[in-house]
Amino acid sequence: MARKPLRVALLGFGTVGSSVAKILVERPELGDHVQITHVFNRDVARKRTSWVPASVVWTDQIDELFAARPDAVVEVVGGIEPAGGWVRRALMGGVSVVTANKMLLAAHGPELLHLAATNGAQLRFEAAVAGGVPLIHGVREGLSGDRLIRVAGILNGTSNYILSRMAGGDEPMAVVLADAQRLGYAEADPSADVDGHDAAAKLVVLAGIAFRRHLRLDDIPRQSIRPISGADFRYARRLGCTIRQIAMVEARDGAFHAFVGPALVLRGSPFGLNMGANNVVTIAGHYGGENSFSGAGAGGLATAVAVVSDLLSLTQRTHERGEEWPSARVVPPAARPYYLRFVVHDRPGILASIAAALARQRINLDAVLQEPGYPKDALPFVITVEACEDAPLRAALDEIARLEFHAEPPLALPLLPSAVAEESGAGPQTLGDGPRP
Repeated sequence: MARKPLRVALLGFGTVGSSVAKILVERPELGDHVQITHVFNRDVARKRTSWVPASVVWTDQIDELFAARPDAVVEVVGGIEPAGGWVRRALMGGVSVVTANKMLLAAHGPELLHLAATNGAQLRFEAAVAGGVPLIHGVREGLSGDRLIRVAGILNGTSNYILSRMAGGDEPMAVVLADAQRLGYAEADPSADVDGHDAAAKLVVLAGIAFRRHLRLDDIPRQSIRPISGADFRYARRLGCTIRQIAMVEARDGAFHAFVGPALVLRGSPFGLNMGANNVVTIAGHYGGENSFSGAGAGGLATAVAVVSDLLSLTQRTHERGEEWPSARVVPPAARPYYLRFVVHDRPGILASIAAALARQRINLDAVLQEPGYPKDALPFVITVEACEDAPLRAALDEIARLEFHAEPPLALPLLPSAVAEESGAGPQTLGDGPRP
């Protein structure tokens, strides 16, 4: 028997909402499956457009939209409130919701999933992570037979644009960030992107899909990309690496460790090869090994494709059971090697002081590298250390940071993977004259 089309109300008619409508209007063959009945937006008169079918009701009254009893609501307003209240109202009424709102899901995902499951509704959010990349569907459907152990990815296009451009020309962070803002890649306040908050929210959602567990956003350590300099990319190249903002969560002994921040990755890896504003995610499974997903991580049309795909899935899976995300315990990361960069006022004894502080925490040096051409009053050099726990490394760096020779605060970045020395051919050595011990 032919089904009636899914009657859909759009909450928000900005970049993504208008792109959803555009796809549905330009693909009339989808009309037998999905039809927009209402568009809600504040100051709706300025949003009204002639290319949307005349049958669509435009309103700035949320009660009018819910009184029409749509089959599904698309929430692309963003933010936690009032969007959260509207999503709850829909789910409690048995109305399915499709959303692109990663901040709402990161804050209240378990509650919203529970509401959906207990009220016979669906909550779908393919567009909340990696834009138009079919990541959530790929993990849910394509990898459900595996036991997943790690999810890692570049989830923020703005940071990737900045870092990949810096890698290509050693331009200062401030110059590249200003250009990213001018081109529309970065907001006037770029904190959510460059300080890792956006990627952390997406990681919460992705962990829920991969592991069916909820990591609290506040439990995910975040490190900003702001301290990264051209010198760091120069040293990274000597190690066969480049630098990217990585979001990672890994299952470990019944718990999880997670982080978001800049890390050294091999230049030939999927992360190192990812350029511009694109996203890439690798999923590691116990049986199937690694699988990668990549593509446009942002943009109205790319994100709208994911929303429309979720709407079409609702027309095919009306009896699908909901899911729950129990709370997860977050623990410190496993031991891993690190890249340590220091910028110092050069004088005798610097290397000996740093090595002694690391030795007191039983941290072994792997390599010492110094590139020529930098001034003595702001001399950058790098120490790589063998795999160590995070806590003793932080203790050593706290001690080192109190010493008087620093021109800039020390910087520590994880080395992913641990085989950097083997890949680059860099063993324990000092390049150039080095800070005098």
